[in-house]
Amino acid sequence: MEGKSMELNEVVITRAIIDRYYEKLINNLETDVAIVGGGPSGLVAGYYLAKAGKKVVLYERKLSIGGGMWGGGMMFNEIVVQKDALHVLDEFGIRYVEYRENYYTSDSVEAISTLISKAVKAGLTIFNCISVEDVVMRPDRVTGLVLNWSPVEMAGLHIDPLAVGSKVVIDATGHATEVVAVVQKKVPGKLRTETGKIEGEKSMWADNAEQLTLKNTREVFPGLYVAGMSANATFGGPRMGPIFGGMLLSGEKVAKELLEKL
Repeated sequence: MEGKSMELNEVVITRAIIDRYYEKLINNLETDVAIVGGGPSGLVAGYYLAKAGKKVVLYERKLSIGGGMWGGGMMFNEIVVQKDALHVLDEFGIRYVEYRENYYTSDSVEAISTLISKAVKAGLTIFNCISVEDVVMRPDRVTGLVLNWSPVEMAGLHIDPLAVGSKVVIDATGHATEVVAVVQKKVPGKLRTETGKIEGEKSMWADNAEQLTLKNTREVFPGLYVAGMSANATFGGPRMGPIFGGMLLSGEKVAKELLEKL
């Protein structure tokens, strides 16, 4: 005779969620690197940093993680990656097919879901539905982030945020450059751009944009790095559309630089 299964209790279910989330939150109040934005560059950076043993957390304002990669180009869920970035796809075990020389395609759903899964399994902690509304600053650098629930921001409720500390922050928020915009507006000093301010994203030029994405992936303010499309938007590079090699390589580059620095 089979044993009777234990009855599930709704309060215990609730307690399990609260206890485990609280534990995850407390354990990430101070980290080595805080990444803002859960697109491909942020995920790749988080993967390499976590894999190397660093304490890394990623905050995404939306419910879903993955940025614009899910939709490929105009909701045709395929992406293009150039040859130089194939080693990153290989690292994650993402399949791709050669279209013609230097043009490789990958299923966007497989690509981004695999990036998310492998990054989390490598040790990256992700908090979704959380918005960054400010930074924590000291006279010489950015030292953390000011957080609130995304629904609070969307509803326009006046609810004070909470703060977390991090040795380094990466803005991987894409076109919006959300963290850099806050620093430009509120933190004394200038950005490390030509004008000292956000230069702004330019119109599409895929080849130039892919090259500049890597060049522009760097520290833009003490304690604050930019990666992915945030790098081009901050330093005045063009957009590149649904080719994602630069995004992947940007995440890899910022991780390598931070591993040397940290």
